[in-house]
Amino acid sequence: MPTYTAPGVYVEEVPSSQKVLSAAPTAVAAFVGFTERFPTDDPRDPEGLAPRLVTSWTQFETLYGSFIAGAMLPLSVYAYFQNGGNLAYIVRVPHTAPAGAPSSIALPAADRALGAPLSIESLEPDAQLSVSVHPEEPAEPDGPVTFRLEVHEGGETVESYSGLTLDGAGEAGTQVNGTSTRVKVKVEVSADADLATQLELLRPGHYELLQAQPVPVPVTGRSFAGSETERRGLGGLAIADDVTMVLLPDLITAATGEDGTVDLGLWKAVQTSLITHCEQYTNRMAILDAPPGMSTQQIKEWRSDTAMYDSAFATMYYPWVKVENPVGSGADKEMLVPPSGHVAGLWARTDATRGVWKAPANDTLRGVLDVERAISQNEQSLLNPIGINCIRPFGVRGIRVWGARTLTSDTDWQYINVRRLFNMAEKTILDGTQWAVFEPNDVPLWEGVKRTLNAFLRGLWTDGALVGSTPDQAFYVKCDEETNPPESVDAGRLIVEVGLAPVKPAEFVVFRIAQHKQSAA
Repeated sequence: MPTYTAPGVYVEEVPSSQKVLSAAPTAVAAFVGFTERFPTDDPRDPEGLAPRLVTSWTQFETLYGSFIAGAMLPLSVYAYFQNGGNLAYIVRVPHTAPAGAPSSIALPAADRALGAPLSIESLEPDAQLSVSVHPEEPAEPDGPVTFRLEVHEGGETVESYSGLTLDGAGEAGTQVNGTSTRVKVKVEVSADADLATQLELLRPGHYELLQAQPVPVPVTGRSFAGSETERRGLGGLAIADDVTMVLLPDLITAATGEDGTVDLGLWKAVQTSLITHCEQYTNRMAILDAPPGMSTQQIKEWRSDTAMYDSAFATMYYPWVKVENPVGSGADKEMLVPPSGHVAGLWARTDATRGVWKAPANDTLRGVLDVERAISQNEQSLLNPIGINCIRPFGVRGIRVWGARTLTSDTDWQYINVRRLFNMAEKTILDGTQWAVFEPNDVPLWEGVKRTLNAFLRGLWTDGALVGSTPDQAFYVKCDEETNPPESVDAGRLIVEVGLAPVKPAEFVVFRIAQHKQSAA
């Protein structure tokens, strides 16, 4: 309370006893897998392993490259944005290592008849260098044709050699080799080539030295799990607090052996690790892909006998979907991909158009040409009770997600939208009530917290997230002497009880139709 000593008018700002809660984001995906390349613009992360936020497919291409054979992650990210996603973290898992060989380039001649008369090779292995060729004016009218060669590293010119020729006294190899600390050159011109008639020796331009193809390295379950301290793999997502969906599209790439068989032991181990990660963070859901190539009976047996997951923070989708192959042609113009990327985009689209409380099902998947195998109603009756959400074609209604269950045996959390609604509400309350920490723990604080939470939950009820004809039926907030007895207050605790009545999807719509007969009066 300020002290007043001089007469006058004073204006004071009084803090409101009611705060406004803003709903936490619900549609932020994290993709863990393989990419064509990685960003090198962060000196703290020279290998590009830490989670990186992208907001469009174009931005992903700029940072991580485009589609590439042997990597499912780019296809999955593309499907995510195609189906309505907006925010995604990319976590690169190293699956190749530098070849340890020099980078090289063969420079073309101005005259095609000469082919590529000059080859350049880096002295250091896997060097990121470029060179540029510039023609020079002859010092004398009948003098030899010369050119200038510049070596660039990191966007800067680090070496320059002028007066070079492909033969004679200014022969490029003699001038550069032994002097340069970065490259060596070799002249590839036959002895009978007539260079005196050439107006230009090499085609002017800027050329990147090509690095040798990287060599594959083994990828294990530990590669996906990563490390929180090193910001790698799933562990690296510790710095991405707003992630709500986690996907591993390249699990198939890592689990497929040279003979084409899928290591189902690795499949289960990695998915178990992902489920554990999501359960630890409580606001994240694992979107799991079923193994490919399995029939309905096989996937049922695998789920029941091997993949005995029981978690409200995980979902599974079956079967795989067929899309256009961006790097294939002819017989390979179409390919099967794991459905998780498409599904994550559908979740994001449903959140934006209907709300997180709407089950992300009975909606079409964009960019899907077909499914790996069509599932009948009777076949789905075997999979739905064990938490496998089917993707089914419905003729002119398109290819739709036809399931909205988690992988839990607890009926309170068997629907995806219920779990995700509570995830959002818990995260919102957690972030939005930090102001209450260290406030005087008495009735004014209790009433202020209640008003804040009541306003937020009433908004959810109005939007249709909670069931009930009145707010009292939809939710309650209890914060009083009963929840905060003196011993709790003395221990520094403020305890607030919140109850929600979430809406649940109409999974089984039953119409009972009877024959109505008129009777005589």
